[in-house]
Amino acid sequence: MLQGRAAELDQLAALLTRARQGHSAALVLRGEAGIGKSALLAETTALAEAQGFKVLRTTATETETDLPFAALHLLLHRDTDRIAALPAPQAAALRTALGLAPGPGAAHGPADGDGATSAADRFLTGLAALTLLAELADGQPLLCVVDDAHWLDHASAEALLFAARRLAAEGVVLLFAVREGHAPRFPAPGLPESRVTGIDDLAAADLLAEHAGDLPPYVRAEILAEAHGNPLALRELPAAQREGHLGALAGPSHAVALPQGSRVQQTFVDRVTALPDATRTLLLVAAAEGTGDVEATTAAAGALGAGVADLEPAERRQLIRLEGGRLVFGHPLIRTAAYQSAPLAARVAAHRALADALPRVGGADRRAWQLAAASTAPDEYVAAALEETARQARARGGYAAEAAAHERAARLTPDGTDRARRLALAAVAAADAGQSAHAADLARHAAPHLTDPAVLARLARVRAGVAREREEFDAAHQVLLDTASAVADRAPDTAATLLYEAMTAAWVAGHRPSIDEITDRVAALDLAPPSGAPPYLPAVDGIARLAAGDPGRALPPLRDLFGRLRGGAHGLGLRERASIATWFAPLGDLEGGIELAAELERECREQGAVGPLPLVLLLRARARVLLGRHGCAVAGADEGVRIAEDSGQRHYAAQLTGVLAYLAALGGDEARVKELTAFTDPRQAPPGRVWSAAAQPLLDLGLGRHEAALRGYEDLAAGPASHTTVALYCVPDHVEAAVRAGKPDGVRELAARYAEWAGHTGTSWARAVAARCRGLLAETEAGGADAVHAAYEEALRLHADDGRPFEQARTRLLFGQWLRRAGRRSEARGVLRAALDVFEQVEAAPWAGRARAELRATGESRAPRGPEKLTAARLTPQERQVVRLAATGLSNRDIGAQLFLSPRTVGYHLYNAYPKLGVASRGDLPHLNLQAD
Repeated sequence: MLQGRAAELDQLAALLTRARQGHSAALVLRGEAGIGKSALLAETTALAEAQGFKVLRTTATETETDLPFAALHLLLHRDTDRIAALPAPQAAALRTALGLAPGPGAAHGPADGDGATSAADRFLTGLAALTLLAELADGQPLLCVVDDAHWLDHASAEALLFAARRLAAEGVVLLFAVREGHAPRFPAPGLPESRVTGIDDLAAADLLAEHAGDLPPYVRAEILAEAHGNPLALRELPAAQREGHLGALAGPSHAVALPQGSRVQQTFVDRVTALPDATRTLLLVAAAEGTGDVEATTAAAGALGAGVADLEPAERRQLIRLEGGRLVFGHPLIRTAAYQSAPLAARVAAHRALADALPRVGGADRRAWQLAAASTAPDEYVAAALEETARQARARGGYAAEAAAHERAARLTPDGTDRARRLALAAVAAADAGQSAHAADLARHAAPHLTDPAVLARLARVRAGVAREREEFDAAHQVLLDTASAVADRAPDTAATLLYEAMTAAWVAGHRPSIDEITDRVAALDLAPPSGAPPYLPAVDGIARLAAGDPGRALPPLRDLFGRLRGGAHGLGLRERASIATWFAPLGDLEGGIELAAELERECREQGAVGPLPLVLLLRARARVLLGRHGCAVAGADEGVRIAEDSGQRHYAAQLTGVLAYLAALGGDEARVKELTAFTDPRQAPPGRVWSAAAQPLLDLGLGRHEAALRGYEDLAAGPASHTTVALYCVPDHVEAAVRAGKPDGVRELAARYAEWAGHTGTSWARAVAARCRGLLAETEAGGADAVHAAYEEALRLHADDGRPFEQARTRLLFGQWLRRAGRRSEARGVLRAALDVFEQVEAAPWAGRARAELRATGESRAPRGPEKLTAARLTPQERQVVRLAATGLSNRDIGAQLFLSPRTVGYHLYNAYPKLGVASRGDLPHLNLQAD
């Protein structure tokens, strides 16, 4: 048992206990060097093995931080035979990542499209890792241990963290140990963390007694004070004192002068420098090699005059040892001391010797990095070797490793043109790896030295993408606009695409001067893109006219672009198609939007394309909300938030959270609305906050708080989000709030503009809602009974089979309310009953309450539907998704592949859903009335 670690061991033992019960967990242990993280992992490993766990473990190393999936390979290499059991896309991705199969192609460069699909599968390996861990835990619980996780290569870290965040019911425990205050930091958002601190004074005294019983009491007291409860210091400082490296401690008054943070490091430096020269050379080569490869280390050291026999003095002092066929330093700080204490010339010689030795011992993939480490000036030979390494990294899906190799190659490139080209390749790879800020910086440095229009366009998209993530939409449109102008004479089709993207960014920002600037630039360029290309330039004009409030001329070109997408004549990537599909809302083509979103979602899930999925799920959630399919919308938006957070796409997470707030308002959940809208940053650009901004007034309207609702809608109409489609779709609610608050005159012009837009959409549902607004306003006019009745009747006629039952029910509620007030109670009852049925079906509690109250006023009472009624509404969002897919006959494995869950977690959700639905097995699910789209 470790001394002074009872609380930490109890915490870790509890995770193992829950894993034996089928529950999963992940935990990050953080602490300074030597504080005992590795000892805690070792103790937990021993306990797990004694309890029958399968154990996977690895230790990340600094020299492999630029080798894609190096750590993941070490963790999983003994179980690669189980990869065949994974869904095909996941199996292919994991085999490629681990170097077991060739990649889809290594020659990709910045001219190859928008990069969205090329990087889409960077999360697919994480899904594969999750599924494989679940497979390995089938029959026995599983413990995965990753030590020195701050040295994980980016690809392995991303895959393991993605898997860790999605663990649920597999019986897996995943532990990471991270050196605190180290760079890189190893951020692990979404995972619980535990800080490992020094042991208490009593435990420290006991540990010191084991290692320093022969030292005088005053020396032990000073070491105890110096160590601050750090177990490594309590073990190593006595050894350093015996070897004469701790300094003179002649009596109790001679305190140690060095800061605590550097003392142990300095003792290691002193102990290394006291070794014989040949031993120091061998330790330097081992430190430069970094992975513990005995063959490579001894071959390189031999070229420098050191041999295996020279290892003995370091072994005797417990600085290094041979363990499991690999050289292992007693602590990472010893490796650091061995390397940093050597002069530059010796370090260069060690790296050159390793570069020569590695190809002979099967380490050719690391040779280029050793050559780079040995380079002190530009060298085209080394740069070319690094570029080849980068191509190999891309073929395996190691985009961060590719970016690092291209960037290092660029810095070693003597020629300016080749340097810029390699920086561009690095920028594209960094963007694909999710390193957006670094990607933008690389692109900014590369662009002025390049002339290829395709490359310049790709770099502009990288920079614009980063600006959008930061919600700097003006900067996004500007870089796209400037690049379009620069390439227009050589590549008009590329320029047209960039102008469309720039206009889209300006539209999202709602910045009218930018929209006008783009319009003027298009006119000045006089572009004529090739026939057959997507009609981007007309769409640019359409967006400008939409912003100007001219739907008559705005919608046709947007409809043309949208129609080309629906017709399949596009040849575009997933993200580009999803971006175009968002125009379904201003077009009013809700069915088209839901169909396109479903198609895109299916493709994302089949391909494992996690990157574009949050945008697609946002698109589908919006369409579901507008169509009144609220239950499905909640499930999709909830999943979208989780995936957006997992993949670092905070702007989409914000928008999806706003959709969830809006849905909570529809259901009358005031606490939930408050909780979700609390995360809205008032500085966010309009897309990030418009759904949240619309949620509170909708809740107020549903609950009959008309004055508060009117204030909310007035703020929305006057604010920066006033141009958005969400604000347009809120106009009928704004009209209702104003009429019920007794202030109809302020919304008559707004209602007229809405009616004009509805007419140009050509959709019956939009014209129905416009007629409803006309009826509401007619209620406020003297002698308008006939006009009111005609407007509501027209609205209901248009609503017939329009696919929006919730909006139809709202029209019925208002009509029934007017009929009841007009004394026509018998007519009102039928209309109100129909409205109430829909409100109850979609769980719109405030609206159901209003309809029930109106029915009571007509003399008919109807009790609320009891909570004992078992419906899909009692399911959690994730349970709802699982149940709907299970009802179609999919297996747990197929469902898991679609929802990016392990099959065991799917089974767990089904097990919890059955009693809520009143069924005993999945065979009963097809008979339930589950809402679908």
